[in-house]
Amino acid sequence: MVFLIDDHASVRDALGEMLSVFGYSVKAYESADVFLAAIDKREPGCIVADVRMPGTDGIGLVRELARRDIAMPVVLISGHADVPMAVAAIKSGAQDFIEKPVDDAQLVAAINRALARSFEQQDLHKLQGALGARFARLTPRQIEIFDLVVEGFTSHAIAAKLNISVRTVESYRAEVMEKMQAESIAGLVRQAIRLGRIAP
Repeated sequence: MVFLIDDHASVRDALGEMLSVFGYSVKAYESADVFLAAIDKREPGCIVADVRMPGTDGIGLVRELARRDIAMPVVLISGHADVPMAVAAIKSGAQDFIEKPVDDAQLVAAINRALARSFEQQDLHKLQGALGARFARLTPRQIEIFDLVVEGFTSHAIAAKLNISVRTVESYRAEVMEKMQAESIAGLVRQAIRLGRIAP
């Protein structure tokens, strides 16, 4: 789905028609404010918006989406005079900007890039959630072993540190590896970095 926001009906019609030809479903809005009132954050898609609009402009839209924690990619369309504004928008979190007159192929490529990045981030988010859920299943003792293993302590060193037998440490280590679904110590270390348990 492409959400098209422009205050000029002729631009909305022309871009909407072009994007439909490329196979996108398009919903058009005459202002960012109308779009923000109607947005459903569960509906995935890409926003294509003009930088200069009455009411909330393109940069305001990007900032408002961030404020509402809506991770929908935004591609901005700008006139030549708006380039500094568009650069400011990129810094605010917009994915891309296209100068007018809009080149169809350039716009489609920008939308595809933005959507690909968005899906990638969603996958990472899911992975992070799954990793957090696995870590939450560890017992306090298993967390202790996890932290010592990823810090580079050997089983003998852990045994001495915690005053338990090496065999017990090995048993805990195996449980940690299984619960975390880690193939190797290197894999466990990467998980620890992603969980923020150790600095990369």
